[in-house]
Amino acid sequence: MSTINYTIPDPELSVLGRSQCNSLKENLVPKITGPNPELDVGLIIVSPMRRTIETALLAFGELGIPMEAHAGWQENSIQPCDTGTSLAALRKEFPEVNFDHVDPVYPDKTSPAGKKYFNTKQAIMARGQEVLRDLKRRKEKVIIVVSHSGFLRSGVTGRWYMNADYRVFDFVDDSEEKEGEAVKIKEREWTVKEGGLGWSFEEAVELGDGLPDEEPALN
Repeated sequence: MSTINYTIPDPELSVLGRSQCNSLKENLVPKITGPNPELDVGLIIVSPMRRTIETALLAFGELGIPMEAHAGWQENSIQPCDTGTSLAALRKEFPEVNFDHVDPVYPDKTSPAGKKYFNTKQAIMARGQEVLRDLKRRKEKVIIVVSHSGFLRSGVTGRWYMNADYRVFDFVDDSEEKEGEAVKIKEREWTVKEGGLGWSFEEAVELGDGLPDEEPALN
């Protein structure tokens, strides 16, 4: 019997979730720190939802790497658990995170103003390409993104992510894309099977798989 409660608005991490963040920290931080880091991380981008912000702070908050919230990386559904909190409240709750560049429409994803965040196949796949283009344009060599399994799997990478697990990708081509051309990424060999922590399913899925086609009723 499932104990997941989808009605809790923008929930915090559970005790189990915090424990999983410790496992992430122990596994990934050594690859970021040191004189010759395997991953030369210059920025952490995080979905502006409580559980992802808490994950980023617990796992990477002590590294001193700039942390920036980005509405494009939020989760798909319009359930209360996947709908964010006002930016004014988040700024007070998480002063360590830069919210200056978050789309001011956040957390709306049901009205015409929030159409780009609709829980539809077209919107989510378009958002996946948009956030990849944004990453590709940035100057940092390596960027950590703390997002959500549903959006990452169906909109961005086509790979599974269990809680706190991670995968590492590179852009296939460093050149600028032509208009209408999809941004392509390739996963590094050491996470390509079951993720960096070995917690995730190995099978790949097609982007857009399982996403609804119909638009939600507009407010």
